[in-house]
Amino acid sequence: MRRFLLVRDEDVSGVSGTGIVAEGVEFSDGTAVLHWLREPYGLNIFVSVAALIAVHGHGGRTWIEWLDYPECVEELQRAKQCAD
Repeated sequence: MRRFLLVRDEDVSGVSGTGIVAEGVEFSDGTAVLHWLREPYGLNIFVSVAALIAVHGHGGRTWIEWLDYPECVEELQRAKQCAD
C-alpha cells in the first residue's frame, strides 16, 4: 500500500480548484481510492491509478505525487511476512 496526492495545475472543470485537490492510496492489488479535499468531498474507487488518471488527469494538467516509494512498500511487505 502506498499513499499519494492528486495535484492539479489547471482546473478545467472549474470545480475542484488547483494545487493539492485530493489524497489517495494505492493498495497492493493495484486498486486506488481517492478522497477529495474540497466540496463535495467525494470518495472514488478505481481499479488502478492509471484508471484514475484516465478520468481525472485532464491531459497532464493533473498528476500524482507519491508520498511512499516502491522500496518502502517492499520493506513493509517483507516485515509483514516476517511477522506472520
